[in-house]
Amino acid sequence: MAGDVLGRRGLPGRVTQAEEFADVVPGGFPDWDQVDWGQAEENVRRLRRRIFAASQAGDLKKVRNLQKLMLRSLSSALISVRRVTEINAGRRTAGVDGRVVLASWEKADMAAWLQHGTAAWRPRPVRRVYVPKSNGRRRGLGIPVIAGRALQALALSALEPEWEARFEPKSYGFRPGRGCHDAFVAIHITARGKLAKRLWVLDADLEAAFDRLSHQHILASLGSFPARELVRRWLQAGVLEDGRLTPTGEGTPQGGVISPALLNVALHGMEQAAGVRYWEGRILHAVPGTPVLVRYADDLAVLCASRAQAEQVKARLAGWLEPRGLAFNKAKTKIVHLSEGFDFLGFNIRRYPNGKLLTKPSKEALRQIRRRLSAEMKALRGANADPNKPRRWVVTRYFGMFNPARRDKWVFGSRQTGFYLRKFAWTKIVRHRMVAGRASPDDPAWTGYWDQRRRRTRLPVDTATWHLLRRQRGRCPLCRGLLLHADHQPQGPEEWQQWHTATRTAIRKHVITTVTNLGTPDERAAHHLIHAYCRRRISDSGTDPALLPAPEPPGLA
Repeated sequence: MAGDVLGRRGLPGRVTQAEEFADVVPGGFPDWDQVDWGQAEENVRRLRRRIFAASQAGDLKKVRNLQKLMLRSLSSALISVRRVTEINAGRRTAGVDGRVVLASWEKADMAAWLQHGTAAWRPRPVRRVYVPKSNGRRRGLGIPVIAGRALQALALSALEPEWEARFEPKSYGFRPGRGCHDAFVAIHITARGKLAKRLWVLDADLEAAFDRLSHQHILASLGSFPARELVRRWLQAGVLEDGRLTPTGEGTPQGGVISPALLNVALHGMEQAAGVRYWEGRILHAVPGTPVLVRYADDLAVLCASRAQAEQVKARLAGWLEPRGLAFNKAKTKIVHLSEGFDFLGFNIRRYPNGKLLTKPSKEALRQIRRRLSAEMKALRGANADPNKPRRWVVTRYFGMFNPARRDKWVFGSRQTGFYLRKFAWTKIVRHRMVAGRASPDDPAWTGYWDQRRRRTRLPVDTATWHLLRRQRGRCPLCRGLLLHADHQPQGPEEWQQWHTATRTAIRKHVITTVTNLGTPDERAAHHLIHAYCRRRISDSGTDPALLPAPEPPGLA
């Protein structure tokens, strides 16, 4: 079966709920380990594309009907539970109820609850936790209970494709297929070269955007969205901190699965409000004389032709933000010329007298990494191995030209093993290709574009892992699910760091024993990449992974 649209039997592209059930969970629910994840993901992908197409065509009635189907879809329920219990970094973080869902039977029960048991459920308050910010202050996060996160993921799968068809082209934060690198390239393309006209920048930051969003504006923007009432209850559920419950009359908690999407919905229309105009086409070009606004969540940069135009845009946007409950952060918002440079998402962007525009890590970002390296080295330091040796002896023993590809004698390494520490300066510059115009992974018209982009884009993994990913077409041979969800790229430097860590722990090389369907005893065992949770499942059940099916659907996911 190919679809996940619940309808009458016999219609092209439509299957009944019973048929979908049989496709996705062969042998009967609730055996979590028997779910065909490749089929489940394809079912959700197809329904998302139908929602996108209906929204793009302006058929609101069809959009709402399809969203209702998504909300009661078995595949969507399974994918939502898997996202919050196996994929997300906070899967082991509990809400106010202290509950986490780790066992297979618990995940199956939660998926069944998402389909049939949520009608009487009421959202619980979020648990307030704090994480350090780059400026030394702390950012407050609101952690929903695990059931609320799963339900938010389900609602997001219905809401997101509708708005993906509406969102403006230079909005890059927390959107499928887009990331911070696209925002950098958008600025670079606009301001590069000697003939560039937009050399004044309104470098703006919204003050406490997540905490001050107007509930009334969010709900009005959602209109007749089927889960609108549920969103309202989430927004007003309150915050529990140190045993005290604080009501929430504004804002959406950072830490909620659906919160970034609600922020994007609230800020939709900012480009138009700033006076941005495009000549439409597959490749968008800004109309000469109009500003260009690049937004990443609550950070934005507006490139203008003059300081006066930048001042005008600032005043216009200040009035536009007011009914949304938002305002500019006066301490961080400024108007600068590109020759002075400005910091954006941890990088400094500056235009030099020769017309060259360079994007480099900001001074603050460099200070942070130096402080971190210093702290980690001091934490790992033991007793001095050579306490009585002179400096010259230490330099001769531990420093030298260890990297044969670099003529650099000041490299720390071991002459016995040949291992050495790499330098940041050795990192090659890799040009990022910006996502095209209004392209979205949910748009059926751009399917070929995204297939090519996924194959062409080199993910930040080691060479061996990259070759295995390509050989396996990006899927786990045991469950047929995606190994890396490339449509949702890390959203900022901190998330790239978390992404690297999660990649190392979520994917393992596994030697597949040789059996008849994978080879003969005389053949060399092959390396495969499998999910960490697939590996845990095999260990718990005592099943030989070679006995499990390993189909490979076409296309690198």
